Amino acid sequence: MDFSRRLRFLLEERGITQKHLANVLRIPVSTLGGYFQGTSEPDFQTLILIAEYFDVTTDYLLGIPGVNTYDSDENDLLRIYRCLSPEQRALYLEQGKAFIKINTKRKNRS
Repeated sequence: MDFSRRLRFLLEERGITQKHLANVLRIPVSTLGGYFQGTSEPDFQTLILIAEYFDVTTDYLLGIPGVNTYDSDENDLLRIYRCLSPEQRALYLEQGKAFIKINTKRKNRS
């Protein structure tokens, strides 16, 4: 997934408009539009601001695998987790643990 798709995904996921993000970043909406169309890319400082705003790494935005080399789904799970409130995080973790218990029970039956 390239930068423009990742940025679009983050905006859609958070329900944020391009205009809102452009205001937060203090850049023209047309400049941000170029990022979405893939016709231009942000400078380093703007890339850092985008990463900070969405609580993701610049490596994630650029599609560079991290040291842990998580796959796309693992990165998505981590990013979603970081967007949640503390209460939602606890519920999210409990649901994951419930899936693990179910899978363990199924494996033990086999």
